[in-house]
Amino acid sequence: MKIPEDIHLTFDPTVLLKVTFPETKAPPIHLTAGIHLPRNATVGPPSFGILETPAVARLGRGPFVVATVDPDAPTPQSPTAAQIRHFLGANFILGQAGSDGVAKLTNSTPALSGFLQPTPPPGSDAHRYIFLLFKQPPGFSGQTLVNSSTPISNFNISSFAQTVGLGEPLGGTFMLVAPDSVVNSTGNP
Repeated sequence: MKIPEDIHLTFDPTVLLKVTFPETKAPPIHLTAGIHLPRNATVGPPSFGILETPAVARLGRGPFVVATVDPDAPTPQSPTAAQIRHFLGANFILGQAGSDGVAKLTNSTPALSGFLQPTPPPGSDAHRYIFLLFKQPPGFSGQTLVNSSTPISNFNISSFAQTVGLGEPLGGTFMLVAPDSVVNSTGNP
């Protein structure tokens, strides 16, 4: 999958980031790395958590930054608009672990970039949507590189992380989403 190389980050995870998509008529979808989801299962917004381990205890309860990028826009064969920023949120605090061992990440501040549902264009191969967790550095809330009106295309998570002092990701996961099937005039794929 070449994810670290394609987003120019060193990735040596110390925690397991858990991402869950709510579903209206089915149980929530808990991502496993590389899961292939239909677009309609990714409406979101997702929720985030960390599997509670001794490494988590050393990190403290936060704050954390969560980012989601698509390095395959408009297509994996020609990623000229990559990376697309699908989410960027700060001030996440780690709650207590539930019976499943996952501690929820919650925040009470608006996202810098609200969740944008995956929408790979027709004819494209599946895109990788990469979720990353960073320790939030002091002063991050004052960063001015990204806000709700900053363009989402041609974003560079590694450059952003370096400039604002995020360092390397603590954890992450990814999913694959292909374009919706083409439906013919009879309503069948």
